[in-house]
This record gives sequence, structure tokens and C-alpha cells, in this order.
Amino acid sequence: MTDPQAITLRPARRTDLPAIVRLLADDHLGRGRERLEEPLPASYEAAFDAIAKDPRNLLIVAEGAEGVVLGYLQLTIIAGLSFQGADRALLEDIRVDARHRGRGIGRRLLDWAIAEARTRRCWLIELFMHESRAEARRLYQSAGFETRHVGMRLALR
Repeated sequence: MTDPQAITLRPARRTDLPAIVRLLADDHLGRGRERLEEPLPASYEAAFDAIAKDPRNLLIVAEGAEGVVLGYLQLTIIAGLSFQGADRALLEDIRVDARHRGRGIGRRLLDWAIAEARTRRCWLIELFMHESRAEARRLYQSAGFETRHVGMRLALR
């Protein structure tokens, strides 16, 4: 059993990419859109490098005591004009290994993201989640997130 207190949250490294992609592919939605291959497609490395260069984009992993990546998230700080020019944070892709869900790892990641958004003086933090992710909805609601807007999507490819 994974003790959430034994989890270390740290910036992701390029060597974490296979574990991160594995987490992305670890459910019914991700299996159809991710390519978990050896070697990984170069597109993942290019995306990681672009994120790593941008100080307003953060990739954080939750690492277990054995050095295994058990979860991750992406937090993006977005400059805005609304709310009198306030920044906002976009929380993207909180993922926890299916074998370790329900043990507080997702909550640790979420709490970190909220604290980081506050530290960066963001006015609000937003996230989008697929309607089929009932467990994720409960986690976000338990942290005070409310359903306030309707999201829409236009696939460009």
C-alpha cells in the first residue's frame, strides 16, 4: 500500500516521459489517443521540451518511495484581461496510476496545484474533465471546485 506521505512531488524530468505517457494511456479515454511504444514517438519529447522551457507551464510528478512515478499533473499559468488583468491557472491532466488510486496521491497533486496557483497570485484555477470521470469529479468537488461553466471542444485534427 502506498502511503501518500511517502510520495515526493517534484518537477518532471524527460526520463519520466514513458511513465507519464503510461499514466495518460491508463484509462478508456487515453488508450485510444496515446501511443505507448518503445521508443516513444518524438512528438512527446518535443512537447515536453516546449513545456520545460516555459516558466508558466509546470509538469509535476508524484514519485513513490521506490522512485516510481505514480502520478502527474500539468499546471499552466495564463495571463488574462478579465478580472482586472488577473492571471488564472489551468490544471490539466491530473493522473494517478490505477493501482494506486484512492490513496491520497491525487489529492496531494491537487493541493500542490492550488497552492502553486495561489503563490503565483492567480485569481482562479480552472480545469476541464471528461464527464465520464466520476472519481475525478468527486476529488475536485471535495477540494471546493464547482461546476460553473459549460465546456466545448472543436477537434482540429
